[in-house]
Amino acid sequence: MNKSELIQSLSEECKITPEEAITIVDTFFDSIKAALCSDGRVELRGFGSFQMKEYKGYRGRNPKTGESVQVQPKTMPFFKTGKGLKEFLNE
Repeated sequence: MNKSELIQSLSEECKITPEEAITIVDTFFDSIKAALCSDGRVELRGFGSFQMKEYKGYRGRNPKTGESVQVQPKTMPFFKTGKGLKEFLNE
C-alpha cells in the first residue's frame, strides 16, 4: 500500500472527502516527523515504535567503479515492530 492508496482507503472507510483524508494522513506523518526530530522516539502501542539511530562513518566502495569512498556519519529512523503487530502477522 502506498500513500495514495492509504488516502483512498481512509476516505472510503470513514466516508470523508479525499481532501479531508489527505489532510489527516499528512498531519499524521508530519506529527511523527516532528516528534522524531524533538524527542527522537514515537511509540504506537500494539503497532511499533520509531526511534532515531546514529550510524558512524565508514569506508565504503562505489559499486560501479570499485573506488573507495568515505561514508559520512548519519542519523536515521529505525522501526521496531510491536508485540500486537507481530502476533497478528504470525497467526
